[in-house]
Amino acid sequence: MRVLLTGHQGYLGTVMARHLAVAGHDVTGLDSGLFAACVLGPAPADPPGHRIDLRDVRAELLEGVDAVIHLAALSNDPLGALTPELTYDINHHASVRLARLARDAGVRRFLYASTCSVYGASGGDDLLGEDAPLRPVTPYAESKVRVEDELVELADDRFTPVFLRNATAFGFSPRLRADIVLNNLVGHAHLTGEVRVLSDGTPWRPLVHVADIADAFAAVLDAPREAVHARAFNVGGEQNNLTVADIAEHVVEAVPGSRLLITGETGADPRSYRVDFSRIRRALPGFHARWTVKAGAVELADAYRAHGLTEDGFRRRFTRLAWLAERRAAGTVSAELRP
Repeated sequence: MRVLLTGHQGYLGTVMARHLAVAGHDVTGLDSGLFAACVLGPAPADPPGHRIDLRDVRAELLEGVDAVIHLAALSNDPLGALTPELTYDINHHASVRLARLARDAGVRRFLYASTCSVYGASGGDDLLGEDAPLRPVTPYAESKVRVEDELVELADDRFTPVFLRNATAFGFSPRLRADIVLNNLVGHAHLTGEVRVLSDGTPWRPLVHVADIADAFAAVLDAPREAVHARAFNVGGEQNNLTVADIAEHVVEAVPGSRLLITGETGADPRSYRVDFSRIRRALPGFHARWTVKAGAVELADAYRAHGLTEDGFRRRFTRLAWLAERRAAGTVSAELRP
């Protein structure tokens, strides 16, 4: 297929672009370049792409496109809390506008990167399937719910939206993110010898490796329309439903000489949920989440050592909020942060 991949210069998009190309798809990227310089190790080879803010996408960029994979967003809770109106402007309104442009241009399939954080404050130990109540607790998660709702209304015989609710991502990408749980804990352990957990460690988190996310999106591109049309899919595997304390224990094993410190200073996190991933296995028999958190912790520890992760990079360059604040202070962010 001819695929337009938004967010191709981000943490997940950099991995996904390579996966799609290997699968034989003709990939064009679309990205504002906000995090393009957040590279650890050799610079990745990006597909040809458009440097443009998501809010400024023009209809002609979608001409001749068979499928859109939409990853681009302000992609974590601290950014959403900093400027909620900006999160809704980009993550919600611009995403729905992109989908309408895609439908009008004849794009057949629209794969939307949603999140398991839509289950938010569900609590309890029950596995949550795609029909479970949605209880988002942050602007980031709320924006995802709003987009899903509006994309359902756009679905018709010629336009198939699909909602992939990714578990919390982990794993190495040439464009690293250090502000997601496993990547952060391994980075802290690598640099300080401490696996530092600020909560009480009890909340449940579903995790999924970036390569498994890429495989899931590629599988949806190839799936029969009737198997995926206007449906939501949790992306991950039950083996990676773990408490934060469980995740931290895997990090201690992966980073020799490190020790676990659960401070509890932030108390219990209201966001706690375990996720059922059986629907995606039934609809896409060729897909299964291959990576475990244990293997991912080892991969990250090896990559951090091999590429010389520094404290400066860990705290500033690869943390979304710090990187954005630094660029804004330096006056190098313009359209991305316009009111």
